Amino acid sequence: MAQLERITQPHAPAVDGVDTVLARMRAVGADLPPRDGVAVFNRVYLAVTEALDRAIDTGRAGGFADRRAAATLDVRFAERYLTAVDAASHGLRAPACWRPLFQFRRHPGVRPLQFALAGINAHIGHDLALAVMDTCRTLGCEPTAVEDEFERVGDILVTLEERIREELMPGPDLLQVADPLTHLLGSWTLERARDGAWAAAQALWALRELPALSAEFGHRLDASVGLVSRMLLTPLPD
Repeated sequence: MAQLERITQPHAPAVDGVDTVLARMRAVGADLPPRDGVAVFNRVYLAVTEALDRAIDTGRAGGFADRRAAATLDVRFAERYLTAVDAASHGLRAPACWRPLFQFRRHPGVRPLQFALAGINAHIGHDLALAVMDTCRTLGCEPTAVEDEFERVGDILVTLEERIREELMPGPDLLQVADPLTHLLGSWTLERARDGAWAAAQALWALRELPALSAEFGHRLDASVGLVSRMLLTPLPD
């Protein structure tokens, strides 16, 4: 994990604020065909980040009492995704959690909703825990100090999940019980992924003075989240 970050970081975009994050995401989307799996996820993530930016701007009215902590978490979170995209664009090895999306991004048997959920799974299941760690190092605080911001970010993500499913659902009606996508989607929820991310962040923080164990935990987290993403991207019949 640490080795991967050292390799990919020189190519990572310089992200120093939410506006920069939004500009970078828009640039990523502009360079990709709409049906590309990364483009599908990028549109979803851009909408989420725009919603977070609006909420952070309103401070307490948007549910963020500490705007600096919220903005730091938002930016550190986005940096993980943008670094993975940049690594892939340079032919470098991305984290395991992102590889299935990059590998299957043009597969004709994978539906747009699958691309979106696989990206969300990688970003929430793996990147969010590391973003909490990055935020705590930046602010010089414990994870509990940013728990309220973490929960509010999660609340916004959960409210958008239903809209994402509705917008990307194939056809105007609800999926039929016999449709394989119905069963695939039932195997994953954003709320469970968010709960797992907080538990992983706490574990990584507790292990921060034990670098070998921390690296091993991070590697296994990356691999396990990647396995779920790969299953979410199972090609399905029309």
